[in-house]
Amino acid sequence: MVWFYAFIVLFGIVCIYSVEYKSTDNFVQTLIGFKKNYSKQLFFFAACSILAIFILLTDSKLFTATSNISYLVGIVLVLATFVVGKEIKGSKSWIPLGFMNLQPVELCKIFTALALAKYLSMPETDFKKPKSQLIAAAIAFAPAVLSILQGETGLALVYFSFLIPMYREGLPPGYLIAGASMAILLVVSLLFSTTTLLIAFAVLAVLALYFNRRQIKRNNSVLLIIVAMWAVGSVFVGIVIPFTFKHVFKQYQADRIFSMVGVDNPFADKTKTTDLATAEEIKQKQNKSDQQNYNVKQSKIAIGSGGFSGKGFLKGTQTRGDFVPEQHTDFIFTSVGENFGFLGSGLLMLIYLIFLLRIIKIAERQRSTFSRVYAYSVAGIMFFHIAVNICVTIGLAPVIGITLPLMSYGGSSLLTFTILIFILIKLDADRQMVLR
Repeated sequence: MVWFYAFIVLFGIVCIYSVEYKSTDNFVQTLIGFKKNYSKQLFFFAACSILAIFILLTDSKLFTATSNISYLVGIVLVLATFVVGKEIKGSKSWIPLGFMNLQPVELCKIFTALALAKYLSMPETDFKKPKSQLIAAAIAFAPAVLSILQGETGLALVYFSFLIPMYREGLPPGYLIAGASMAILLVVSLLFSTTTLLIAFAVLAVLALYFNRRQIKRNNSVLLIIVAMWAVGSVFVGIVIPFTFKHVFKQYQADRIFSMVGVDNPFADKTKTTDLATAEEIKQKQNKSDQQNYNVKQSKIAIGSGGFSGKGFLKGTQTRGDFVPEQHTDFIFTSVGENFGFLGSGLLMLIYLIFLLRIIKIAERQRSTFSRVYAYSVAGIMFFHIAVNICVTIGLAPVIGITLPLMSYGGSSLLTFTILIFILIKLDADRQMVLR
């Protein structure tokens, strides 16, 4: 795991270098002077390596003993951003530290994984009871609620990855089925109007009642199930989805989601355009709607231009020409696709897959529930980041600001994944101990 970690981070630095490379730059000066993002990322890697060694030298019991305290500290740090936070790209979720900007909601994933592992490993926790399930859900999703209030909806979605360790520990599959059903309804709602879906639900309910009329005569519970499913689906489509797009997502985020399927946002607030608005302001709003998917279009062009084997290192024209926005952070995968093509991208995916399988293997050989839950939390977080980030870059998901683990530029992201991985390595080293 250490070798995989080091390779992915160094490969990420190489990719960041490829998008910032200029033939007129003095490599030594930019590297030493920290004038480029790749030199800063190399510094972050060195600092994280020292921290990783420190983690490996600590006692495993430290993580169990401080898990609840660290979770509270994480929540306090997230709350602190509302007071002293720095707004970057419309999100007030950063605390300036001078040499870097710290994003507490990123670090809070570590604390949440430890706190959830601590709770589920307690002898008095019976995860089959609804009360225990609610407490676990509160631990997992409290930071997500605060993240939404900060405007970081994308990072808030990452916290759904904690459903994976909860499912491993006995969460009824009905919850996951219900969640998947709501996700499908959300996607369907992008393609059809609310009125159309409500009519469709009513028709389906009537047909279900007709075809199950004999069972209903023998057992009234069938009727209750059909009516309940119709009611829940109608409320979700008619109330929850409109409320989410109007009040939870910002309008530009909702516009991006709907533009992904080629339709206008039906929930957009049209009252903001007043009679006092100038022709230039109206034109800018119209152009903004047309440019919502500009970064995804440029990303797909860059990845597609790499072909099967890629253009070659430092020969990418799209990424080096700054055509792709955020190409050193959220869209770092475009550098892989353009420089190394399908072969390089496939190899990177294979390395990530082996890395995730290795984490799962480690999780299953733990004697301690704490270590197992934590390991599955790490696997879930990494899988969610990898899947969503790459889906965004190839246009299969809306842009929600998710980094590619260990590759995207950023001190907070690299620090978070470093701590997550090396705590897991330390817990595995002491797997003969039963930790609570």
